[in-house]
Amino acid sequence: MSNQTQHEYDQVIGKCRSLFLAKTHDYGTAWRIMRLPSVTDQIYIKAQRIRSIQEKGVQLVADGVDEEFVAIINYCVMALMQLRLPADAPLDLETEAVAAAYDEQVAENRRLLFAKNHDYGEAWRQMRVESITDIILMKLHRTKQIEDLAGLTRVSEGVDANYRDMLNYAVFALIKLGYSA
Repeated sequence: MSNQTQHEYDQVIGKCRSLFLAKTHDYGTAWRIMRLPSVTDQIYIKAQRIRSIQEKGVQLVADGVDEEFVAIINYCVMALMQLRLPADAPLDLETEAVAAAYDEQVAENRRLLFAKNHDYGEAWRQMRVESITDIILMKLHRTKQIEDLAGLTRVSEGVDANYRDMLNYAVFALIKLGYSA
């Protein structure tokens, strides 16, 4: 992966992490009450709003497309953290534990990105943001199907792989939109 991509990726994730931890300060870990399908549906709402704005060319609510991609990233991290927490983990987590878990999930995603970016040769840079949105929506439909199957798949990598891909595609969209600047 190019140094430019590494730098842009880290800048986007840094902004997302700062917002996530600020919200953790304000709201605690209220997100812990959400079951995984609810997190998936939250991501779906964000991606569908992005697509709607892209198609209509107009938005009536102040939150922009950038903020929605940031939300997708942070909801994906929430989902990945939820997947790793034991069933008996408390709803209220210490901020330090949340920050460490966020960093752990992002580091794993970053490793995945380096590997895929090497193999695909940064093809995402030639993609349209609208195509990235469509891919995120497709991965959401896949995730919902896997959840509806209670995770009993035949060939799928599982929901975690889809969350990881959606997270990275949302980072790519933000880089293309100039959010990392």
